[in-house]
Amino acid sequence: MLTSKQRAYLRGLANPIEAILHVGKGGIGGTIVKQADDALTARELIKGKVLETAPETAREVAEELAAAVNAEVVMTIGRTFVLYRPHPEEPKITLPRK
Repeated sequence: MLTSKQRAYLRGLANPIEAILHVGKGGIGGTIVKQADDALTARELIKGKVLETAPETAREVAEELAAAVNAEVVMTIGRTFVLYRPHPEEPKITLPRK
């Protein structure tokens, strides 16, 4: 569970990065979950967008995807969401203390 201080730090890191996941009318499928899992392993912090044709809101997509890949939802704003999962062996992002 992330504290508000850690969330704020991760939001700052996520601000300049581009969205690499795009969820459309197909919703969350196996390929989206696989992409998110691979991206989180490589980057630890990813940004995604929910297209207008998607059947779910950004909050619903973010929570469902986070549960599927064992990640934390950092934020959702409009149709954009950010997920975080530390690398199991060698984390690149050092979070502020709780």
